[in-house]
Amino acid sequence: MQRRWSELPAEVQTDNQLLGRSAIGCEGTHGVFPKCNLTCSPCYHSADANKVSVDGGHTLEQVEKQMAFARQMRGPRAHAQLIGGEVSLLPAADHAAALAIMRRHGREPMSMTHGDFDYDYLLDVVLDDQGRRRFDRVSFAAHFDSLMRGRRGAVRPHSEAELNPSRARFARMFTDLRRQHGVRSYLAHNMTVTPSNLPEVADTVRAVLDMPFDMMSFQPAAYIGDDRRWKEDFSDVSIDAVWSQVEAGAGQSLPWRATQFGHPSCNRYTTGVQVDGRFTVALDPDNARDIAARDTLLAHAGGMVFGGTPWPVLAVKLVRAALRHPGDVAVAVGQLRRIVRRAGGIRLLLRAALARRVSFRTFVVHSFMDAEQVAPAWDLLQRGVMSDDASVRETQVRLQSCSYAMSHPDDGRLVPACVQHSVLDLAETRQLRDLLPLTPVEASSRPAGLTAVRRTGSRVESRQSAG
Repeated sequence: MQRRWSELPAEVQTDNQLLGRSAIGCEGTHGVFPKCNLTCSPCYHSADANKVSVDGGHTLEQVEKQMAFARQMRGPRAHAQLIGGEVSLLPAADHAAALAIMRRHGREPMSMTHGDFDYDYLLDVVLDDQGRRRFDRVSFAAHFDSLMRGRRGAVRPHSEAELNPSRARFARMFTDLRRQHGVRSYLAHNMTVTPSNLPEVADTVRAVLDMPFDMMSFQPAAYIGDDRRWKEDFSDVSIDAVWSQVEAGAGQSLPWRATQFGHPSCNRYTTGVQVDGRFTVALDPDNARDIAARDTLLAHAGGMVFGGTPWPVLAVKLVRAALRHPGDVAVAVGQLRRIVRRAGGIRLLLRAALARRVSFRTFVVHSFMDAEQVAPAWDLLQRGVMSDDASVRETQVRLQSCSYAMSHPDDGRLVPACVQHSVLDLAETRQLRDLLPLTPVEASSRPAGLTAVRRTGSRVESRQSAG
């Protein structure tokens, strides 16, 4: 934590900064399975991404190396995304093995997907051949937007509303998974935003708020990846414009300045509790007591790891922290009381809880940078030079403040995601074309999402054989 804080530029070492005080930042895999069976505009991958075969052995080898290096460089605990092209193109057993590797290295893995896979595939990931649970909890982030082509049931959607049945179907699989097998889940909804679908963000938020997604994340499109798919003027969509649409969909202001991950031009974030359809922020930036509580708890317990910690160990940690700073108990209780009061009071909260109308929600906007900005800024940083040009320097500061990194164990670097997609993906994917060439069957069909070709575990195979 101390090293992470010291590496941040001075301008982002603010009181509301969480990097280096309560979080190291998120991590993501790269070069593990670049292929996808949908086509999207825009797409952050290079033009060669769909010319690489999906190979489970390669994926597991790379995930092992990348996560081991991430643990070495960033400590024993972090959130990490199993990301590449489309994760459900991995054989289910390899998908599960990759998640197990990430957990073994202290990572909380999130599988990144377009969500267009069947419940049987999910079961094959989560359950072993004997029907026993591999995991008690899984995290998935599903990307839905009308810029995607090839989804079953919505091959060429003309509006975001056309995708609401697909969104609901995806979320319902995880509701069924918990009811039938006791496996809990954390679900994120991702959406790329361009001028064409910006006016539909508010309606999408309204629709998704009625679905069991824990996070709603929006990404203004950037000029990264396959330039054949840059069809609009992405500069027309700002982080402020997207956030305004999110607030319109939520039907209320969503205060976010109490906390910050990395650079404010890159990330906007707020979290809280949804009670009977109304969102209540956990930290109100305009409430002096909330801010005082934030500062006290960050100073005394910011580095405490809660996720993935067994309850007995966590209980000991909390007791030890309370004994070291007895006054923090009153601070934490006071903050909880303010949240309950803002949510409508304890009676309303209990009634809503009994009706299952209480949930925790997080709203996020991630704003990536254009490749033409990133490449020169990164080149200078690699040479230890801070630019005199104001725009280039700002890009350098954003890269130094990045909350989302890719692990490169071969050359001992942690690379910001914008650099990975803007600078490194092109050469990396060309190398993968030689290492993992498409088979004749793969090469003969364009990925369109219309043909479900997936290698899954014995459960599905046995059902097909029985049929």
